[in-house]
Amino acid sequence: MDQFPYHAIPKQQNKEKKRLGEEQVRLLEWNFNFNKKLDPEHKSRLALELGIPPRQVAIWYQNKRARDKIQGLEVEHKGLQVQLESVLIDNSRLRKEVERLKVELTRAQGATRPTFTSLNSSTFGVSSRVQDSFYD
Repeated sequence: MDQFPYHAIPKQQNKEKKRLGEEQVRLLEWNFNFNKKLDPEHKSRLALELGIPPRQVAIWYQNKRARDKIQGLEVEHKGLQVQLESVLIDNSRLRKEVERLKVELTRAQGATRPTFTSLNSSTFGVSSRVQDSFYD
């Protein structure tokens, strides 16, 4: 049996989080723009000025850095998506161009090939006697 039954454990009191006011957020944002990291003295001074615990200031800064990082990654991701779309469009265009050039090359090669069926030995100035001795 448990020595400490579940109902005997004191429940933690629900501490309602105090939301920051617009002016408090504005001041935190303004300070954050100058310095992304907090030293203990600056944290204490801000907490006193805002009327909130220093821990809340530290957590706000930590969350703000995380939000900024995520936002930066999202912007970078969108830029990479735009670049990818552009590369895919260029790739498609170039593949079509390669196919067109292959067809053009095949036509050009067909037009320049001599037809040996219509040629005879007299065309090259070879007598039939020379031809006959060649095959002997």
